[in-house]
Amino acid sequence: MHQPDQDIRNRLLIARLPAMPQILIKLLGHLQADDLGMPELAALIANDAGMTAKLLAVANSSAYHRNGRTVNLEQSLVSLGTDMIKTLVISDSVFQTFNSFPHSGSTDLRAFWKNALTTAVIARELAKSMQYAHQEEAYLAGLLHNVGRLALLATAPKEYAFNFTARDDEDLCAVEQRTLEITHTEAGAWMIERWQLDSFLADAVLYHHEPSARLAASHPLIRIVRLAHVLSSHSLDNEQVEQAGVLCGIDADEAQVMLTRAVRQVEKAALHLGIDLAGADDIPAPAAFAPVTIDPVQQRLADEVRNLVLVSEIGQSFARQLDSGDLLECVTRSARILFDFDNTCILLENPTGHALVGAPTGTQQRIGQFSIPLQKGGLVADSALGRKLAFIRRDGQTLGLAEEQLFRILGSESLVCLPLVTGQRCLGVIIGGVASWQVPSVQKRERFLQSFGTQAAIALDSALAEKGQSRQQLAQVADDYREATRRVVHEVNNPLSIIKNYLSVLDHKLAQREPVTGEMSILNEEIDRVGQLISGLADLKPDPDAPRTADLASVAEEVMRLFRATAFIPDNVEIVVNMHEPARRIDGDPDVVKQILVNLVKNAIEALAPRGGRIDIINRGHINRDRKLYLELVVSDTGPGLPADVLAKLFSEVSSSKRGPNHGLGLSIVDSLVKQLGGQIACRSSRAGTSFEILLPANSNLGVAPTLRALGAA
Repeated sequence: MHQPDQDIRNRLLIARLPAMPQILIKLLGHLQADDLGMPELAALIANDAGMTAKLLAVANSSAYHRNGRTVNLEQSLVSLGTDMIKTLVISDSVFQTFNSFPHSGSTDLRAFWKNALTTAVIARELAKSMQYAHQEEAYLAGLLHNVGRLALLATAPKEYAFNFTARDDEDLCAVEQRTLEITHTEAGAWMIERWQLDSFLADAVLYHHEPSARLAASHPLIRIVRLAHVLSSHSLDNEQVEQAGVLCGIDADEAQVMLTRAVRQVEKAALHLGIDLAGADDIPAPAAFAPVTIDPVQQRLADEVRNLVLVSEIGQSFARQLDSGDLLECVTRSARILFDFDNTCILLENPTGHALVGAPTGTQQRIGQFSIPLQKGGLVADSALGRKLAFIRRDGQTLGLAEEQLFRILGSESLVCLPLVTGQRCLGVIIGGVASWQVPSVQKRERFLQSFGTQAAIALDSALAEKGQSRQQLAQVADDYREATRRVVHEVNNPLSIIKNYLSVLDHKLAQREPVTGEMSILNEEIDRVGQLISGLADLKPDPDAPRTADLASVAEEVMRLFRATAFIPDNVEIVVNMHEPARRIDGDPDVVKQILVNLVKNAIEALAPRGGRIDIINRGHINRDRKLYLELVVSDTGPGLPADVLAKLFSEVSSSKRGPNHGLGLSIVDSLVKQLGGQIACRSSRAGTSFEILLPANSNLGVAPTLRALGAA
């Protein structure tokens, strides 16, 4: 920044330029902290009568209100919405403040404010596009980007009057530097820095004429204001627009859309703010601002501004709190803001209902050791027992020890005692400390106080009920989770065992340089199944009384899908599935049955290589063995059969020593899985092929008695 001329600096200091309005400073603080809800916004506006009148005028205008009936403040809040309220607060605060600058009354400011509004609207659009968190800050920065011109006009009216109407570009900055030794960007940044805002707003004002190349790595707010200024002051084909667009990732088409939207938004904002922009580009007319007239109805509504927050909004704010501690803190904070309480505490009824006990919140920790017996009477106890709002003054009333202690704790002249009533029950009281002169104004808001108390009581009742049940709920959840975990461990053990065994198979096959496509596919599917079981842990609903059943036809179809999807079946191998028997259901895990079939079909395909042949998967229906009912599932192939030495050790954990694809590895897995289901397995093998005959427990919930057939020798 160039060193400004000391004379101009002194003139800026002694000009007594208006300070930023407190409502705007507080609004920015809330926006920076990201805690601006409807209660905070309402409380902010409540202290500014001019802003109240502005909001009521806009809410009752034809743009928002068409039924001819005057809306009250709560309805105004709903119709305007928080975004429009924030825009009006920012815009009106800036306009009213800077319109009172020295010499501004004799200067036509319409063109100035039109450019400022346009830049502000574009800046907010850019902030949305760039996902910049503080969009209202961008709007304010755009609105103030040329405030230095007003400052220079106020301090050097003779020297700057002509330049004030000049085009806002780099040439203007050069003229300002040559004649005043300070540019309007420097004057604006200097002025904003005096407000001591925790923001890059001053930097955004200072650098909005800097070449775009210098700003490539700058803070987003600086880049946003640079592009917004260029778009509001230059045509789209200007080279500066393209260069500044790169800073924000905005192309010409997007810029055109923003400009089109900005025109409509500027007109709407000017209408709501009472600014006449007609002829703003020609500047033929005198002063731009039209005063807002408040009729008697609006004035009466303005007296109710502290009721801006809808009862439903209060309830929603309370409902968003995570636990009872957060809720108590939110209730006390909201009460202080909405009713101007100096300090606030909450006394809750103890579990026996015999006393009110202090609820610690924030800095009010010692209140947790304070209690008031309800049966011994007193002004606070009477308020709670009678469920009536009470106003207690230090002077003129007989105070009990409890009330005297509350006066000292809260450090106030008067107390407001608001019962927390829900249904037929009083949960406790909110005690607010106020100055004596405030009591009449608080009394006028009795209905709103009671509505606030009701919302707080409903939220507290729900929170305390949840807290009272939390131990039982946690114990139940812990039991359920332990049971669910046991089930998941049981479920996961199956695919993990399969994976472990198949890794041994893979190791052997890879050592023999045999193809492992089928094994890899199965491993991949089983690993996915393990992941699904673990990720579904939280959703498991254990029901040990409900045994699992498997439909053999469905499982066989799923296995065939698996083999076909992986192209594991050679062209010269035919697989025929015959599941036409009406008895198809067994007692057992379908995933285990699936793995049995996968193993047997895989082995059968290997047995048929390289000549090919046929594999049959058949449901032979019910069988009775040893007075127990089974379903017989057969998997057979037309391969060369198994040698006697291999057949003798077929289901052992040690694989055959025979080399080649028909070494019999993996059948021990099948044997263990069949036994896990409570079944039996046998194998027949000859030169005509090999057949595996599996008995699986029939479903115990049979609708009718099945026709049984005797089982011959296995």
